[in-house]
Amino acid sequence: MYMMENDIERVLITQDKLKKIVEELGEKISRDYEGKELILVSVLKGSVVFMGDLMRAITIPCYIDFMSVSSYGNETRSTGVVKIIKDLDTNVIDGSNLLIVEDILDSGRTLSYLKDILARRNPESIKICTLLDKPDRRVVDLKADYVGAVIPDAFVVGYGLDYAEKYRNLPFVGVLKPSVYEK
Repeated sequence: MYMMENDIERVLITQDKLKKIVEELGEKISRDYEGKELILVSVLKGSVVFMGDLMRAITIPCYIDFMSVSSYGNETRSTGVVKIIKDLDTNVIDGSNLLIVEDILDSGRTLSYLKDILARRNPESIKICTLLDKPDRRVVDLKADYVGAVIPDAFVVGYGLDYAEKYRNLPFVGVLKPSVYEK
């Protein structure tokens, strides 16, 4: 039987550490948005696991919605071309506070593009919450407002993050062995 764990070079963030990160982010977001209308915008597919846990850690009322954008395909690096695959279901973000929930802030191209598109819809505010921040790969001037963990420049999978649609269901964040993606 093939085990996905065999493709992992090392565990970068354990399941227990992920739980603690999400709880801390949920507490901070709940404090910062208390008394405000908050819409969490999950960037599919990578952030779905993080979003599910994060929204349960937020103690104030909030709405959720989803967008799907692509800039990777089956590559390990962003192509730089961002396309919207699925837009928000709601058209009513005028005057709302948007929190874009992302799995990883890497080059910054995708989130910068997404933030610009959403800003044209007149929200009260737009902030970014990312589980992982990889600043060594940044090519645009963009910082997340909420960061779970800063990580080194390594190709990571698990907890929603994938390589060619695999490994999303691992309960931890691990570094993928280069032999897997350098084939």
